[in-house]
Amino acid sequence: MGLLDSKVAIVTGGASGIGAACARRLAAEGAAVVVTDIQDDLGHGVVAEIAKDGGRARYFHHDVTSEEAWVEVMAEIKAIFGRLDILVNNAGIGLGSASITTMDLAAFRRQQAVNVDGVFLGVKHGLLLMREAGNGGSIVNMSSVAGLKGSPTLAAYSATKGAVRLFTKAVALECAAAKDGVRVNSVHPGIIETPIWLGIGGSTGGANTPPDLDALSSLAVPLGVKGVPEDIAQGVLWLASDHARYVTGAELVIDGGISIR
Repeated sequence: MGLLDSKVAIVTGGASGIGAACARRLAAEGAAVVVTDIQDDLGHGVVAEIAKDGGRARYFHHDVTSEEAWVEVMAEIKAIFGRLDILVNNAGIGLGSASITTMDLAAFRRQQAVNVDGVFLGVKHGLLLMREAGNGGSIVNMSSVAGLKGSPTLAAYSATKGAVRLFTKAVALECAAAKDGVRVNSVHPGIIETPIWLGIGGSTGGANTPPDLDALSSLAVPLGVKGVPEDIAQGVLWLASDHARYVTGAELVIDGGISIR
């Protein structure tokens, strides 16, 4: 028996990095997983991996900034599975800038749209389907250590992740008051080896020039090493499962200690 047998989950931004690791981990524990992204080839690849390992998964092309797209995805999930138990709002982008005074407004707004609007829309429409089924559920919103503490070159990114942190707490209280059985928590990764560093690299070495994560981790992370997507997926699995039945509005920080330094 898996921890998530009979559960239905959606993981946005599930084609690579943390999202892909979460999709694989939830499927390995018995959930039927809907993987969504705009990277179609990679997304189909993740679903194929899950199927090869005996899991159940489907892929949908999905722009998380579009409310129409969210309505369509939720309708597909309802038609295919009849319910939704787990929502992992993972889709996000990181756009760094050497100075906030030189950051392009369009880039700032794009980052807000994906990282904040996408989470809002996911919660809005995912919660409706969870409540319709009446079985409770778990919403996991991907924030960041950057949502807990600032960085001089990631002010705009930190703004989005800080918004996700407090949005999560407010919705957790709303769900608790509604007695709908839905728990809402945020996860805060530290330095994790994922493709997001290609965008963040623009704050240091230029676009498509990510920092040396091993060197950065040895200096900044108390444990001295970078994390991998599977480290985050394990935390998401716990929050998604009944093992975390008494946890809502919490911040699960997975960062090797960087946030307490």
